[in-house]
Amino acid sequence: MYESLLALDQVKINFSATGSHILNILLAFIMFGVALDIRPKEFAHLFKKPKALIGGLLAQMFFLPAITFGLVLLFYKILSPTVAMGMILVAACPGGNISNFICNWAKGKVELSVTMTAITTILAIITTPLNFAFWGDMYIRYLSKHAGHLLQPIVIDPLQMFQTVFILLGIPLILGTLCARFLPVLTKKVAPWFQRFSIVLFMAMIVLAFANNFDIFIHYIYFIFIIVLFHNASAFMTGYATATAFGVTKKERRAISIEVGIQNSGLGLALLLNPKIFPPDMAIGGMLLVVAWWGIWHIIAGLSLGTYWHRRPIND
Repeated sequence: MYESLLALDQVKINFSATGSHILNILLAFIMFGVALDIRPKEFAHLFKKPKALIGGLLAQMFFLPAITFGLVLLFYKILSPTVAMGMILVAACPGGNISNFICNWAKGKVELSVTMTAITTILAIITTPLNFAFWGDMYIRYLSKHAGHLLQPIVIDPLQMFQTVFILLGIPLILGTLCARFLPVLTKKVAPWFQRFSIVLFMAMIVLAFANNFDIFIHYIYFIFIIVLFHNASAFMTGYATATAFGVTKKERRAISIEVGIQNSGLGLALLLNPKIFPPDMAIGGMLLVVAWWGIWHIIAGLSLGTYWHRRPIND
């Protein structure tokens, strides 16, 4: 398995500049739709009793990246460098917007899910570059010490990533929030359609990323499937365990678990396919496959978990 994944590390992804621009536009539309759902009164309500929100944010922005770092160290003899870095990148991303739909289906606390998505997305302008640079750098240092001859250079510019994340997330969020504030009637009409359309857009992003790399995907999917399955399950469990430790209600536990298990891997794709951050001559095959398959699998796993909880009543 390790030899196969190591070969994946040397694979260069075929992706045009036009494709990268289209990907960025799709993600901007998705983030604009997320902003349409942001309601200041929901923030105020949760801030009055912030225990669940604090626990959820810690799980999402600190515990998940930290646990992911622990996993890539624990299995460093099995995981290749770019696969491990792909896991770290996913963990550094904010919550995905589809988590709100799944939370509602799972009978979780939807306002907590929406607020977590909003806050982690806003803070991702800082936390995504910071978490990826911090945990990624520590992982590279560890490998350089223990398996230096196996490590290909993976160096990024955190400031460039910050700039890109601000453009991809910050601007659409600002525009969406302004629209919700000054055009409430229109927002109420279009927001549900944006939510449905965003799922289609996200799948279009996945197809676009794989369009010229389908043979690579088919060849390595067996290994990536197992890795993402385990990593994603760890994310759901991290959210649920943190919520349980904070002593919140069952509805809040469900919301936090789903929120941490559903990551905005679309942002990860957009970053990976940005030539200013990851130059075309950098081999990032493992990172791309991990992030892209995460985008598919977390929907399947999230809907499965949501359906299980949907059928189980909550008594608290």
